Amino acid sequence: MAILKKNRMLFIVVLVAIPLLTALTCIGIGRYSLTIGESFQVLLHALLFGKESVDAQSYSVIIGIRLPRIILALLCGAGLAVSGASFQALFTNPLATPDTLGVAAGASFGAVVALLAADHLIWVQAVALLMGLAAVFLTYSISKIRGKSTIIMMVLSGMVISSMFQAFVSLIKYMADPEDKLPAITYWLMGSLSSVTYKSLLIGTPFILIGIILVSALRWKLNVLSLSEDEAHSMGVNVKHLRLLIIVAATMITASAISMCGQVGWIGLLIPHIARMLFGSNNRFVIPASISFGAVFMLVIDTVARSATAAEIPVSILTATVGAPFFIFLLKRTGGAWT
Repeated sequence: MAILKKNRMLFIVVLVAIPLLTALTCIGIGRYSLTIGESFQVLLHALLFGKESVDAQSYSVIIGIRLPRIILALLCGAGLAVSGASFQALFTNPLATPDTLGVAAGASFGAVVALLAADHLIWVQAVALLMGLAAVFLTYSISKIRGKSTIIMMVLSGMVISSMFQAFVSLIKYMADPEDKLPAITYWLMGSLSSVTYKSLLIGTPFILIGIILVSALRWKLNVLSLSEDEAHSMGVNVKHLRLLIIVAATMITASAISMCGQVGWIGLLIPHIARMLFGSNNRFVIPASISFGAVFMLVIDTVARSATAAEIPVSILTATVGAPFFIFLLKRTGGAWT
């Protein structure tokens, strides 16, 4: 890993290659299985020569069903991981997650309201996204005292807002029809990528990509947040503006990811710790590593979810099943130190 840190180009190539190779492998896994070479051939022919150049069954399975799901897994895994990494740097707290400011609870509330009212995928996605953004705006507004907002006030406000929206979700579940709406709401909350379409990707992808690009562009400045405000100002960094930009970027990513695939835990907590264990605490390396590892983790988890059993396993069950033991291993390995 030290070699990667010294060679910037090699570092970038490896982090880009790992998710791409994983995607090529995972897209061929399932009841209709293909090798990496066959998957690449189908994708290449479909892209260059169109639908007619590919076997109809291969086109339907690979391009129509699995490809949008692969894209969503890469985007959501990368997005949730980089959101967790940026929040941990922002709050200088190793336990910070993408839901620290209540965005996941707000997005979940928006989704269950939409499921109760209409049950249309695009409608669910749009309302979840808006409510996630609204929850963080509410958190930020509450945290202000005399026009100023501190880290501790934002964290406490986030806890309150998150608890409030979780209570609203429970209320909606209590009111929902147990034969019709309640199963759909419960399944959505457990997380799944099965309902993704190219149309839904068009709505959510821009928010995730803009957020990832923004955090990546600011990753050098994230290191300054570990210093006092006076020291940061002396280095020419406007801490208030930097915090606001990071919060907006991470919120856009998290709200969009949750609006498309439901509640998926552990990625934003676990992946940044793996990146720090390998590359140290410098966010110049932690942020891009989190993007790459998060994409791979989510992709592998979703592939297992859709192919391990006849009935699809909810993603959040697998992320918790894998994430919790691995996090225990990290705690034992590092002694709880955040380095």
